[in-house]
Amino acid sequence: MASNAHRVVVVGGGFGGLTAVKALARVDADVTLVDRHNYHLFQPLSYQVATGALSPGDIAMPLRHIFRRQQRVTVLMGDVVGFELDEHQVVLRADVPGGVLRLRYDTLVVAGGSDYAYFGHDEWRQVALEVKSLDSAIEVRGRILHAFEVAELNPDDQHSWLTFVVVGAGPTGVEMAGQIAELAEDTLHGEFRRVDPRSRRVLLVETGDKVLGAFPDPLPQRAARSLERLGVTLMLGHTVVDVQEAAVELREPDGTASRIDARTVIWAAGVEASPQARMLAEAGGAEIDRSGRLTVEPGLSLPGHGEVLALGDMVSVTDSRTGEAVILPGLAPVAMQQGRYAGRVIAARIAGRDAPKPFHYHDKGTLATIGRARGVASIRGLRFSGFPAWAIWLVVHIFYLIGFENRVVVLFRWAYSYLTRGRGSRLITAAAALPSPGESDS
Repeated sequence: MASNAHRVVVVGGGFGGLTAVKALARVDADVTLVDRHNYHLFQPLSYQVATGALSPGDIAMPLRHIFRRQQRVTVLMGDVVGFELDEHQVVLRADVPGGVLRLRYDTLVVAGGSDYAYFGHDEWRQVALEVKSLDSAIEVRGRILHAFEVAELNPDDQHSWLTFVVVGAGPTGVEMAGQIAELAEDTLHGEFRRVDPRSRRVLLVETGDKVLGAFPDPLPQRAARSLERLGVTLMLGHTVVDVQEAAVELREPDGTASRIDARTVIWAAGVEASPQARMLAEAGGAEIDRSGRLTVEPGLSLPGHGEVLALGDMVSVTDSRTGEAVILPGLAPVAMQQGRYAGRVIAARIAGRDAPKPFHYHDKGTLATIGRARGVASIRGLRFSGFPAWAIWLVVHIFYLIGFENRVVVLFRWAYSYLTRGRGSRLITAAAALPSPGESDS
């Protein structure tokens, strides 16, 4: 017999969508969670998979396992290809007869997230890899380790193979550069016979004039000093103008061009909203900005469609007082707070209560780690760095990891790495999509 309960479809199993579903645990609603993957990825730690500090299973948890005790939550794996708002339907491409599945809803929550922007040069994606997805993080890990292996095979031609370029000096770029430097300096030292991994070059390229530009002073300056002590070369004021298989071309601060021979390029610069933001905007006649973000009402609803809520990196939120669209930080706490808010909106709607006050983000602070026992933190006006910031970063990330098992495993791995400077997940697998043998000579 068909259920008469309120039907909620949540698109996206990231922090926003996951939190929204959890917030509906005690609400009289049948919830369907849709994602193209069957797992939730703890994205802030994906760069540690890319540098061998953690295994993929340490930072990912199957969605079905997370909601195994919530009988009214259904998890479906499929790719959203359209929204039919007048019919209250979500269109999925999935492994079903005909290849298309339509889900009906009373309330729709879309939390599609974001991706890195290549500033109109999508051809760079195949060379300059990002670490925002699990598959890409595994591929980056293979590329980094493969570079050292090729250098060992060709000690007279190691310069470009042992040059690593990280583009973008936000938290991900800073963390990635620091991890590569430590991998070569500590973990790989003594394991090779024909080359010295410590001869590597790690270049952090940033268009702005400082690293961690969103952090308050003096934290960017402290982070820069920590990176330099790790052996990272800061290239501030430089802009990438081309990325090739064996080189990166830059525009110097004075406008001149330069070329860096490098086989491994990692992209951590700029973001653009999920394509689902544009789909939703076109379906509902809403606006998007130049980064593809959908502008939503103060209560996170799509203008003209109160039954549709959108949240996370893919939206900007209209300020209830000024009417201006506000771009919130692309951080997990923002998406999680919006997910909880969406749950309260739906609960109030089902119960016939007034909607909660407009969404307001409560900034609890920002953290970034630079390397072993190095970090920076800005929390409620307090700014500090070094070991205390790193320790707080560690505690916060352990706390937010999904699943007790993941927390224990990650804590054990971090303790092992801290005491021995080792990394146990340094495997080069077929999933890394490494260059074919002939490409190393090109």
